[in-house]
Amino acid sequence: MASPAVPALDVAAVRAQFPYLEREDDVVYLDSGASAQKPRAVLDAMHEFGGRHYANVHRGQHVLAREADAAYDAARARVAGFVGSTPQETIFTGSVTQSLNLVAHSWGRPNVQAGDEVVITQMEHHANLVPWQQLCLRNGALLRYLEVDEHGAIDLAQLDAFLAGGRVKLVAIAHVSNVLGTVNPVAEVIERAHAAGALVAVDGAQAVPQRSVDVAALGADFYGWTGHKLYGPTGIGVLHVRRELLAEMPPFLTGGDMIRIVDFHETSWADGVNRFEAGTPPIVEAVGLGAACDWVDGVGGIGAIQAHEEQVTAYALERLGAVDGIRIVGPERAEDRGALVAFAVDGVHPHDVAEIIARDGVCVRAGQHCAEPLHRALGIPATTRASFAAHTTPEEIDALVTSIGRVLEIFG
Repeated sequence: MASPAVPALDVAAVRAQFPYLEREDDVVYLDSGASAQKPRAVLDAMHEFGGRHYANVHRGQHVLAREADAAYDAARARVAGFVGSTPQETIFTGSVTQSLNLVAHSWGRPNVQAGDEVVITQMEHHANLVPWQQLCLRNGALLRYLEVDEHGAIDLAQLDAFLAGGRVKLVAIAHVSNVLGTVNPVAEVIERAHAAGALVAVDGAQAVPQRSVDVAALGADFYGWTGHKLYGPTGIGVLHVRRELLAEMPPFLTGGDMIRIVDFHETSWADGVNRFEAGTPPIVEAVGLGAACDWVDGVGGIGAIQAHEEQVTAYALERLGAVDGIRIVGPERAEDRGALVAFAVDGVHPHDVAEIIARDGVCVRAGQHCAEPLHRALGIPATTRASFAAHTTPEEIDALVTSIGRVLEIFG
């Protein structure tokens, strides 16, 4: 049976929903990989809830408390369903960084011991590198790296070789690289790791805003992502954990609302995801993230956004690839990468590139993108990154290339 056709994204209608595009100056925002702009529906939902229905959650019996409880619990269900998970396996955190640290502390500390191994890739964001590095240093385990080839890909044969040793407890991998754009074969990685008795933690920060993700179908043991890249607010991250693993994990942070009973000398923990949400949670932010999920579906769904972003990415690869003196990193084809292109301009520091094109209102990110070891492996100090979203147009790519032309003129 043929797959149903993906509806085309109405980009003009999408752009009309972003207040930043109503500014009097012309802003070309190509930095969604760092943080996405927010559509009016998300801003309105947060304003409405925060102004008319707000109270702390899971603490009160009054009318506002009941409304806040219902909205917060509904947001958890909405966010879980968006990626094929369940509310019972969905933890709200402060960021994807906190999500991955939670795994390293609550699961990693008790389970990764001296002589064990943790496998990650050279392309990992620091959020999916430093927690495992520190865990291995503390517990005497070995951190091993899957190398990245000249096309931005990992070698599954190297993974198999690591797994064959029988010491790997965890494989941690980005679903989509925030520098290379590489879409890693996470389903295959998970299958091979599980066959060898290892668990898998996936950093989905760049993947969830760009492509359809089904956590259950992937079989991921831990899958983390963040709200502010999916057109939602900052200050909220998500972690999906297989239910049977949750039951044996101790809390990461302790305090209020994650307990069952507190006595003077001992404490028992709440069950399930509540054990990992100490203190007042990101209530308004959860409502905003739920609204962001609704907004994505309302404009045609993540499939329509992915198809549009793939077209924009292909156009960016074509236009940037035609400029002499530019080195693009990562896969050559748009269908093999996420919605971003990172590049280096010969003889020009990326910060100079970003500063000069910013004079034209073009917003990109320059630096190491929280992936310093990757740049060291690539043999370049830093890159300039243009990253795209549902509202990006080919004309904005043209503006980027025109501004880069000015960079080349200045530096000769």
